[in-house]
Amino acid sequence: MSQWKKLKLPECLDKAPKATKIPKRKFLQSGLYPIVSQEKGLVNGRWDDPRDVVRIDSPIIVFGDHTTVLKLVDFDFVVGADGVKILNPKPFLDAGYLYCYLLGRPLSGLGYARHYRLLKEVEVDVPSLEEQKRIVAILDEAFEGIDTVVANTEKNLVNVHELFTSFLGKAFEEVKNIYGEVRIDSACDSVIDCINKTAPKVDEPTPYKMIRTTNVRNGFVNLEAVKYVTEEVYEKWTRRQVPISGDVILTREAPMGEVGILDTEEKVFLGQRLVSYRADRKKLLPDFLIYAFQSPYMQRQIHSFASGSTVQHMRVPDCKKLMLPLPDLDKQWKIVERLTFIRAEVSRVESTYQQKLTALTELKQSLLQKAFSGELTASEAEAAVEEATA
Repeated sequence: MSQWKKLKLPECLDKAPKATKIPKRKFLQSGLYPIVSQEKGLVNGRWDDPRDVVRIDSPIIVFGDHTTVLKLVDFDFVVGADGVKILNPKPFLDAGYLYCYLLGRPLSGLGYARHYRLLKEVEVDVPSLEEQKRIVAILDEAFEGIDTVVANTEKNLVNVHELFTSFLGKAFEEVKNIYGEVRIDSACDSVIDCINKTAPKVDEPTPYKMIRTTNVRNGFVNLEAVKYVTEEVYEKWTRRQVPISGDVILTREAPMGEVGILDTEEKVFLGQRLVSYRADRKKLLPDFLIYAFQSPYMQRQIHSFASGSTVQHMRVPDCKKLMLPLPDLDKQWKIVERLTFIRAEVSRVESTYQQKLTALTELKQSLLQKAFSGELTASEAEAAVEEATA
């Protein structure tokens, strides 16, 4: 590595080609030219106007200024929306080498702020072009094997999730056909929506926590990332009803149809776009209600009530009109017990797949670090990939 140069990223780049940036709302589903934007995935839309095409003679790199997503692009394309930075390597730098080098230098997240100010401070270790191409060839072969296993693992994750959804679908269709259904508000002590404005927040933690739509996911209410308010605000925002453990929370928007059960004695209240269902325990088990909400049968109902041309949402009155398959309590217990067992098994398998994906991501970073310190050989990379993907 003694002959390698160390250059700041801007010293490695030629002037980027000019580009018209197409707003995401105008992306086409089909068209002559691919749109490359800052979201994940190499191609994010299509376009038809040849005047907007960026024509390239050699590969370039697209950097998502907000997302930090990196893409190696070797075809003519159209730039999608704001936040896309085109990195055009100088002739002494192989685009594939620079792409891999930057992948091995992940940036600290700044939220939706712009990240190029961090990227341009990266110092690039630049060997000869011959050495660059040798490193890229090793990494390309290694990453091809890793990416194949990642794709299969991600597909398995989807299949496992769909399997649980299938169980939910069969269970509640069967219940509906045998026991019939009722309006959801007739099986609840209350159906309460949030106050229709944002509660004033405070920066310091307090005992009073606001539940937002982002806290409600996959049957659970996560209170780790919440906003805080004063006691006075809490009292005002809970004047309709104080949330208690066992309440089921539904998101009406952003996204619509997520659901979670409250499992805490802490002082919490509903933020905007949330509705709380308190089950009548003489008729309905909260856990049964959670599974019902997650079933395809009720999800179809929720989305049938969607309104709004830009952001779909569910109106508060419609939240009370949902039809709920409702057997007796004994049957509810049996269904909950069976679905909880299946969900635990699904979660166990999902966890195994997630651990595998994490290990593969870490392997990529390890190979990148070794490659750019001059320590990686083709045989070592091949052995590492075989061990990790066995």
